[in-house]
Amino acid sequence: LADTYAFTGTVTGAGGVNAPYFYGELASDATLTRATTTKVTGMTNDELDSATAFDGTTFTVPSGQGGKYYIEGMITADYGSVGQDGEQTIAFLYKNGSEIKSTKIQQSSASGQNMREVTVPISGLFNLSASDTIELYAYIQDASGGNAVLQADYGRTSFMGYKIIE
Repeated sequence: LADTYAFTGTVTGAGGVNAPYFYGELASDATLTRATTTKVTGMTNDELDSATAFDGTTFTVPSGQGGKYYIEGMITADYGSVGQDGEQTIAFLYKNGSEIKSTKIQQSSASGQNMREVTVPISGLFNLSASDTIELYAYIQDASGGNAVLQADYGRTSFMGYKIIE
């Protein structure tokens, strides 16, 4: 059963805004060095930033805006130009320069079922304080020793977050 409410006059204490918020997509393809954890930069395509707190790489919690934040990243690695033999793609979230979460898709090279293109999402709900920084990192591994490319088209690599209304 759903409750129905009819409000008249001034309503206080209801609703709110999930702000500050930010969003950005990778502006152009980026080559990642194999077996190296790399900060994802250049997330300036279709950028949204309600508090001028996101520079396309790093989100910094504005003064007075500490609280719970939903943070989400997505990386898409393309191993097509390096033998179509990707084995491992990892997305990381970093807070103040240290890893706080990672997600991984991995395939054994011995299975003969290597990856050509893989998208790895990562998300979480985090307690953040003013001046905390949040960044997206990526790691790739492939059997032939080549460097994979992070895909920019159609928002395949993106980074976003917003403060939760409490």
